[in-house]
Amino acid sequence: MQTQTYELNFGPQHPSTHGVLRVVLELDGETVVKATPVIGYLHRGIEKICENRTYVQTIPFTDRLDYLAGMGNNLGISQAIEKLMGVEVPERAEYIRVIMCELSRIASHMICCGSLVQDLGGVTGFVFFIRDREDILELFNRACGARMTFNYIRPGGVAQDLPEGWVAQCRRFLADFKGMMDTYHKLVVGNEIFQLRMKGIAPLSAERAIAMSATGGVLRASGVDYDVRKADPYGIYDRFDFKVPLGSKGDNWDRFMVRMEEMEQSARIIEQALDQLPEGPIMAKVPKAIKPPAGEVYHRIENAKGEIGFYVVSDGTLKPYRWHARRAAMVNLQLMDELCRGFKIGDVVAILGTLDPVLGEVDC
Repeated sequence: MQTQTYELNFGPQHPSTHGVLRVVLELDGETVVKATPVIGYLHRGIEKICENRTYVQTIPFTDRLDYLAGMGNNLGISQAIEKLMGVEVPERAEYIRVIMCELSRIASHMICCGSLVQDLGGVTGFVFFIRDREDILELFNRACGARMTFNYIRPGGVAQDLPEGWVAQCRRFLADFKGMMDTYHKLVVGNEIFQLRMKGIAPLSAERAIAMSATGGVLRASGVDYDVRKADPYGIYDRFDFKVPLGSKGDNWDRFMVRMEEMEQSARIIEQALDQLPEGPIMAKVPKAIKPPAGEVYHRIENAKGEIGFYVVSDGTLKPYRWHARRAAMVNLQLMDELCRGFKIGDVVAILGTLDPVLGEVDC
């Protein structure tokens, strides 16, 4: 029997598109023939805006890229500027940066895993993830006065030191975190329906993941042992003992489990950083008006969504001549068509959730 394909718009108003993403699905019955992401609904021209701001003024705009992991964005652009200037960051500031970025990674993965569970009908699981994420946001709020848009990590160090009692509060969170992970595994990972919706769906080979420039959990789920923190250590990450979680099939299940395991490894890094946290200054001697010498730099870090890189060109003035961000979420999203083909409409929601896109970073 001959059938005719038809098009269905998934988004941009659908809650499971994690923002304002539109995916045009070409369907044969309920089977996906083609999936075309349509982006740009949240484009704000951040790169061009940053070319008309001073170097320090660009920091708050990075919070609005991957707004679920803003600390990592702050770190990436700050270290790029420090490379241009040749600034050495104080030891205490380096450790605080690591702690904040790993807390940010856990908080981002909680949203990724929790919203994925909700998209597949497990509302209770989502509530648990969001409840526990509040503890991290409270730590951020005490440290810098903001829950999501921080502007905390600056060129030369961090904006202010940790308040009294903050380290003890962070240790209490880490002590509770083990119980949180046990709850997630019992409630979500062990759920048979959840497993059926995830295992064997949308596998991605290591060769294809590399060919499509995937990074982060999407790449590692395919078995590729690549994490910028290990492959090209930045800051003081080479001082910490942690593992890089890997998958084998690169399917939805592996992409989910890699992020679950990454949260545990991030907690392990934070524990080591708290134990080694030295006293001392939290900001290098950096002029208020930053004017790097003429030159260019590309600096990359491992953020929650994958590798985010900042390319900055200085012409010796107060404002960058060129400012560009390589966003992991945008690069990973190009896999949408390849992963969806041959699967059902219901699988599209799960596939998108395991890619973990944040539209602020996709559209920029």
